[in-house]
Amino acid sequence: VAGITSVLVVMMLGQIRVFFAMSRDGLLGPWLSGVHPKFRTPHHATYLTGVAVAIMAALIPIGEAADMTNIGTLFAFVLVCIGIIVLRYTNPNHPRPFRMPFMPVIPVLGVLACLGLMYFLPWMTWIRFVVWTIIGIVVYATYGIHRSKLARRPVAVESGTTE
Repeated sequence: VAGITSVLVVMMLGQIRVFFAMSRDGLLGPWLSGVHPKFRTPHHATYLTGVAVAIMAALIPIGEAADMTNIGTLFAFVLVCIGIIVLRYTNPNHPRPFRMPFMPVIPVLGVLACLGLMYFLPWMTWIRFVVWTIIGIVVYATYGIHRSKLARRPVAVESGTTE
């Protein structure tokens, strides 16, 4: 219980920053990007996240919360490992201060390890994960992509001009 509690607290703190960044990008209401005048923290996002976590803690059994935390975190690690491979090979001349040792062996092993751990999660966790992922993709495709400030920003090309 202590382990899952610490993981959920860390994820909650990270979620506050995700809401804050999404709000600044125009994907969520501007209220969530409010910063406390004295402490300079995203206090509105903190309030929303605290209320949402309290409601979920009251309604969702700890085992299901742990399984959803596991599948979400492992999937994020899979995406990071794939992202490392893609970024290292799509633009190999880009300056990078950190060299990935044994490239691409370590990221491939990371993907396989995470997928292996995900395989053993309950099937109901997979159903919830797929349903929420589809909901997220649909919401982003129909709403978010048109509201994102980053999506509307001009893209720099190799010659230094913008499109």
